[in-house]
Amino acid sequence: MTALAGAEYKDGLGHKDNFYHTLQVLDNLSAKSNDLWLRWAAILHDIAKPLTKKFEEGHGWTFHGHEVVGGRMVPKIFTKFRLPAHEEMRFVKKMVELHLRPISLTKENITDSAIRRLLFDAGDDFDALMMLCEADITSKNKQKVKRFLENFQLVRERCREVEEKDHIRSWQPPVSGELIMETFGIPPSKPVGLIKDAVKDAMLDGLIPNTYEAAFAFMISKAEELGYKVKKP
Repeated sequence: MTALAGAEYKDGLGHKDNFYHTLQVLDNLSAKSNDLWLRWAAILHDIAKPLTKKFEEGHGWTFHGHEVVGGRMVPKIFTKFRLPAHEEMRFVKKMVELHLRPISLTKENITDSAIRRLLFDAGDDFDALMMLCEADITSKNKQKVKRFLENFQLVRERCREVEEKDHIRSWQPPVSGELIMETFGIPPSKPVGLIKDAVKDAMLDGLIPNTYEAAFAFMISKAEELGYKVKKP
């Protein structure tokens, strides 16, 4: 936490003090939620910025990948402070890893595929994630804050539209690893995961509908690409 404190300047370009930013995010969130573990997510959402800080000529300070590195730090932090190492830790880790995803959707044309992936990855924690993202807006520029909140509302609306149509948050893959192994007569192995992930990605990308028939047919074609044939009865 102490490494977050302070702003560094180079060529006239600086970055915000991430320690005070973190405190402000925590205050913003605490005004709307008493969820202890969501508050921990607020505390740790930028914890890896000191490790990922880099100055890029002509651009300024960057913190590329801080959400990924921060997610990896969460289990170690929970262990050190003897915090619950199961569901609570996994929730905080997920929030840290995903806290930039909704923001990225406000900066591009929002495709159904991108929305499906956010809904799938966030699952039942989607509303908590959006609350954290909204708390992460700490600018003193009221117009900027207004614009960000409006963009987040747009993301919420698009997510609601896609969820009503595709039911991604409660989605269960129609093709299981067991079915793949049984169909092709192969043991637990990397190809099983590759086929299963390919089916999932095809659905999330809208290449096939979310039906058993479409998933099974896609599974057969993907397995054939990898050199596997349907096992004869």
